[in-house]
Amino acid sequence: MPPIDRFSKHAEQYAQFRITYPAALYDYLLSRTLGRDAAWDSGTGNGQVAVDVAAHFSRVEATDISQKQLAQASHVPNIRYSISPAEHTPFADSTFDLITTAQALHWFDAAAFHREGRRVAKRGGVIAEWGYGLVRVNQQPIDALIRHFYSDIVGPFWDENRRHIDDEFARIPFPFAAVEHRRFEERQNWDAERFMGYLNTWSSVQRYQQTVREGPLRHIEQPLKELWGARQREVCFPIFLRTGRIDK
Repeated sequence: MPPIDRFSKHAEQYAQFRITYPAALYDYLLSRTLGRDAAWDSGTGNGQVAVDVAAHFSRVEATDISQKQLAQASHVPNIRYSISPAEHTPFADSTFDLITTAQALHWFDAAAFHREGRRVAKRGGVIAEWGYGLVRVNQQPIDALIRHFYSDIVGPFWDENRRHIDDEFARIPFPFAAVEHRRFEERQNWDAERFMGYLNTWSSVQRYQQTVREGPLRHIEQPLKELWGARQREVCFPIFLRTGRIDK
C-alpha cells in the first residue's frame, strides 16, 4: 500500500508553527557520527532538521512524500529535496554517514525503513530517530486543559500510529548496534495565538475538522486564552531520541 500523505493540506501551517530542535541534540549526533560527507533526512516535511544538519555535512538528501510540504522548505545550497517514501529511495548503497528522521517514524513501515537505512548507510553510519511528546507549559491549569484536549476532545481522532509517540517508539524494533537513548527539551516562548496555531497542525485536529465539519479548538479557545493571558509563556516539548550504528 502506498504511504498516506497526511500533512499536505496544512503544509503552510506546519511550516509556520512546528518546532525546531535544540543544539544539544545535534551536538550529540555529531559526537556519534564518524564522517561529515552525506546525510539523509527522511520524512523531512518542510526541512527543519535538514537545514540544521546541512550546517555540518557536505551534502544532505531530504525526502518526503508531500510536494506541498517540500515547497515550504528553506533552500540551502547543499540540500537536495526530493519526493520519496522512506522505505524505497533512489540512493546508492553505502552513501550516508548519518540518517535522521524526526517526528515521522510512526508514519513509516519501520521495518522497511530500517532495511533501506541499512542499505544506503556507510559501514559504521549512524541512524537517529526521535520524536516529542505532549507539550506542556508547567502551569497546572493550562497543562490540564491541554491534556483534556489531547485525550478527550481530539483523542478519538488520532491515528492508531500515534501510540508510538506516546510510548516513545518502545514497540518499534530498532535492530542496530551500539544503541543509545537520550532525552532533550525544546523550550520556546509563545503567546496564546501561536500556541493555538501549533495545536491546529495536529493530525487529529485536522481529522476532527474533516469529520465533524468544525474546528475542535472552539472547545478550549476561551478558557485557554483566559488562563494564558496576554503574555508570552514558555512552552516545553519533551524530546526522546534513539541512535544506533549500522555495522554491515
